[in-house]
Amino acid sequence: MAVRIGNKAPNLKVSEWVQGKPTNIDKEINNVILVEVFQVNCPGCFIYGIPDAIEIYRKYNKRNVTVLGIATAFEDFDKNTLENLKLLLFTGEVIGETRNALSQYGQLIEGKKLPYKIPFPIAMDSLKKESNVFTEGTVMDFIDSNVPDFRSYSESDKSVLINRAKQYLKAKQYSAETFEEYGLRG
Repeated sequence: MAVRIGNKAPNLKVSEWVQGKPTNIDKEINNVILVEVFQVNCPGCFIYGIPDAIEIYRKYNKRNVTVLGIATAFEDFDKNTLENLKLLLFTGEVIGETRNALSQYGQLIEGKKLPYKIPFPIAMDSLKKESNVFTEGTVMDFIDSNVPDFRSYSESDKSVLINRAKQYLKAKQYSAETFEEYGLRG
């Protein structure tokens, strides 16, 4: 079940804290919490999201604001890995499309490293291997959570969407637990 606005935020589902002191939502009760969710193979995350999170961290970290990073994987499971997250955090090296885009914009050192360090704690989202076995109910739950106006579609469009959802669920390798629990979009 996805998190709803107004409800207490659940803890992040973490496989490993890679950088910084391990913490979680329930340990930061007296702070405003910003969670920067990103993929290692996501150019936009490194062009927009992470620099903004670093700016907020630098500006407010001594004023009861906690910034946490969680690397997730909802696609490109061969690139959005714990190993590549460690490579990023321990050496500054980026991979894949992130490297290609940042290189194109002249934003890398030695053609492969970020010119900055990410200063806040970062964890890897918990990834759960999918069984690829699903029911019609599972398909409809997936559609309902991702296509709010599905019921207004024509019958032929509904049929197309149901088949696409089945193909997606059949091919899905992993579920990123925090990403999905919070109902995030890529």
